[in-house]
Amino acid sequence: MRRPRPRVIALTLVLTGAMLIAGAARLARIDPEFRETIYVFGTLVEIEIRGEDRDTAQAATAAVGRMLQDFHTDWHAWRPGALGDLNTAIAQGKALTVDNRLATVLHEGRRLACESGGLFDPAIGGLIGLWGFHADTPPEGAPPAPDQVAALLAGQPRMTDLRFDGARVWSVNPAVQLDLGGFAKGAALDLAGAALRAMGIKNAVLNAGGGVQVLGAHGSRPWRVAIRDPFVWGAVAAVSLRPGEVLHTSGNYERYFEHGAERFAHIIDPRTGYPVREIVSVSVLDTNGARADAAATALSVAGRNDWPGVAAQMGVSAVLMITDTGALLATPAMMARLDPVGDEFPQAVEVVPLPRRAFRPACAE
Repeated sequence: MRRPRPRVIALTLVLTGAMLIAGAARLARIDPEFRETIYVFGTLVEIEIRGEDRDTAQAATAAVGRMLQDFHTDWHAWRPGALGDLNTAIAQGKALTVDNRLATVLHEGRRLACESGGLFDPAIGGLIGLWGFHADTPPEGAPPAPDQVAALLAGQPRMTDLRFDGARVWSVNPAVQLDLGGFAKGAALDLAGAALRAMGIKNAVLNAGGGVQVLGAHGSRPWRVAIRDPFVWGAVAAVSLRPGEVLHTSGNYERYFEHGAERFAHIIDPRTGYPVREIVSVSVLDTNGARADAAATALSVAGRNDWPGVAAQMGVSAVLMITDTGALLATPAMMARLDPVGDEFPQAVEVVPLPRRAFRPACAE
């Protein structure tokens, strides 16, 4: 088994460049491509459209770019915007009417939090801020004092504390502070993909550095995505995405800070208030970006022993997990889709079957 290195790469998930270049060289004349890159949600988002004339592609990427910039503003918990206003209202025990898209995303976040058993929970924004992971750049200095963590945990903030009356939102618990970072990219790519389809775009990819969503195909072949190895430069596997599929990866090596001999990563366990350690990376293949993104976070928190049950309860079937010892764990559905990047996988992949989904929790309704 490979030994993890103390320093790791920053990128989690990227389109496999060699395949893109090779495809573009052959198909440039009959299958033009247009790319645009914007900075939102603390990462670079690349939009690539194929098979359209330049004016059509440019108009579509501009429209999607404006949409994503709006989400970046409205969904940011720590800057002036709709979500910040809602957090202020919740702390004051008041309700606030938000736009329909944010209300829909909050509804979805509440359902996903419930189905995860609270392992994914955007209501712990207070803890995210306490650890300093609310900014685009990693925090510095010492971790928070245990009594500070305990004080925020004592408030028991939960997404299931949210209540809705149409787009009017409030919480029965003033300790709730919303931070959508655990699934904002997935939800945003869902909406962006739907917008591209509504504009008549048939073949496109949205790559948000940890989340990829595809429409159609990459010329005569599927869009092909590499899952990064968190310990060395390279990839552990590749996946060919079918039209409408998404692949989201959460990694505890992507955003972190070090103090003394310890590393503290950005994925916080809502049960303890402390960063996840055991699981280094989780990739989820699905057709719903918000669910895949949220599940990748929840399974990181669940840990090696409990993640199969949580995956089944959240309704995801294709999962690849990498532990802190370098072990590769995959569900049968994911194993059927994984290809080695070279001659073989970095090491043997343990196939882990999922139990049947027991029931739909009442809180998800």
